[in-house]
Amino acid sequence: QVNFEESGGGLVQPGGPLRLSCTISGTIFEIGAMNWYRQAPGKQRELVATVKNYGKIITGDIPAERFTISRDNAKNALYLEFKNVQPEDTAGYYCNADIRETSERWFTNYWGQGTQVTVAS
Repeated sequence: QVNFEESGGGLVQPGGPLRLSCTISGTIFEIGAMNWYRQAPGKQRELVATVKNYGKIITGDIPAERFTISRDNAKNALYLEFKNVQPEDTAGYYCNADIRETSERWFTNYWGQGTQVTVAS
């Protein structure tokens, strides 16, 4: 069994910082790619960025200079930071990862339950 704990969401002032965290626990042999997605009201879920297990970062359509994504393999954790959030960043943010639970099993894709971010004054 795999468990996701996402945190850092809530009401944020425009122009303020935001740091989201995702920690994965449970039966884990290996974690492959870790991803942040977001879904704004009335829109499709979109990829924010991916961090491969060897460190390569792949970004989606959001300008890469607006955020920082990082992972801590020792903690099975993924982070997403914005220095200057804007109202258009209002969305549910979802952690996603490819996980092998045992050495006998191949990667399975898992989703966290999401954390809501609302950017408003």
